[in-house]
Amino acid sequence: MKRLLDIIISLPAIIILSPVFLFIIIAVKITGKGPVIFKQERAGKNGRPFIFYKFRTMKTDVDPFGPSPKSGDDMRLTTFGKFLREYSLDELPQLFNVLKADMSIVGPRPLYIDQMKEWNERQKKRLLVKPGLTGLAQISGRGGITKEEKLELDVLYVEKNNMWLDTKIILKTFTQIFRRKNIYEKRYSETEHIRGEKSQ
Repeated sequence: MKRLLDIIISLPAIIILSPVFLFIIIAVKITGKGPVIFKQERAGKNGRPFIFYKFRTMKTDVDPFGPSPKSGDDMRLTTFGKFLREYSLDELPQLFNVLKADMSIVGPRPLYIDQMKEWNERQKKRLLVKPGLTGLAQISGRGGITKEEKLELDVLYVEKNNMWLDTKIILKTFTQIFRRKNIYEKRYSETEHIRGEKSQ
């Protein structure tokens, strides 16, 4: 049922949003040099690597594994990239990841391969399902919560995984996008000082 839902949502969405894809492709090309699509290897179900797609929002000369922007004033962001991030439009190419079965519409967000070795056995349970376009952590605080809180919410999602929860997450995701709240990461980890204080 979950795979069927992924196809039913992703395929029509790609077709319906094709004019939006075209507009973004043109805008990214004319507002800066570099590729339109940002590709990066991420951890999928059971830790299997896959190539993750996003519209490029950063300049081409920055570290692709650097920390996430903490505000729209981050100098690494392109002007159009800021707009894409603030309306979550940079994530649209992941509909193709969903169609390819690398991802699901709902699930824990795909993280770097190297991050897996940092997780304890409980946190690794997030790898028991496919990563998602949106998830429980994204509707529960997004950039306003720490990585430890996100990992715990990811595990809770795996433990409670059902179609009703997926539907609730999908509906609340649209609310989050329109509210444009907690887009940028405020505090990466519980061991990191609150922004504005001296970093560890």
